[in-house]
Amino acid sequence: MTPEFVSLNPNNKIPAIIDPNGPDGKPLPPFESGAILIYLADKTGQLIPQDAAGRYEAIQWVMFQMGGIGPMFGQLGFFHKFAGKKYEDEDKRPRDRYVAESRRLLGVLEQRLEGREWILGDQYSIADNSIADIATFPWVRNLIGFYEAGELVRIEDFPNVRRVLAAFVARPAVIRGLDSPKRG
Repeated sequence: MTPEFVSLNPNNKIPAIIDPNGPDGKPLPPFESGAILIYLADKTGQLIPQDAAGRYEAIQWVMFQMGGIGPMFGQLGFFHKFAGKKYEDEDKRPRDRYVAESRRLLGVLEQRLEGREWILGDQYSIADNSIADIATFPWVRNLIGFYEAGELVRIEDFPNVRRVLAAFVARPAVIRGLDSPKRG
């Protein structure tokens, strides 16, 4: 809530970063996870295809996560884990709406992953498709882990999503990232 943070992100939410060596050597404070991922991919030349068609394919899947998976899984998580029994007893419609939409989105992802190792293809490499997977699979992990909604969305109906999630969380960089809060 500090003025310094709001100067970086007028929405006053995490994430926000400062790149002291932004374009033209000037500091740049990108905010919002999708924008940060695209910025870092562009800056480093990694994590996104370099050809125009591949680049826009990756960006559209990042936007799929930003506009669908993140908001829907987050709302479902709130109603399932935090809203309490009141919603169960009085009106299940909000939670049920987010369950249905989360299942629909998982179905889109399931279909996309059919015959693919990752969202954009068979390689998860710095030169290929990583930002789409980096944006998406932490949300899938939280839906069934932190929010404890795997049974609610019947995650077993989505074998490709489960397969890719398992491969994602087994990656050394993901393991290090998940361990970083413990390391302080």
